[in-house]
Amino acid sequence: MADIPDSLIKSLIKKVEEYPRFSKEEIEKFCWMAVHEHKHGVLPSEYDIREIDEELYLKLLQELKSNFY
Repeated sequence: MADIPDSLIKSLIKKVEEYPRFSKEEIEKFCWMAVHEHKHGVLPSEYDIREIDEELYLKLLQELKSNFY
């Protein structure tokens, strides 16, 4: 797995938690949105199919889930 800085993960966690209507029931969706915004500079549109950094997504999801569960 790529070396992902803790500071990036912490920054993305904060971003996820600040999204309007964030809920831990949709944690996967919000993590995807944050990683998409980080990579492409904009939030995804409804049917956005641009690729994201999967390793970053999985690391963010793992860290965020550990905060809630």
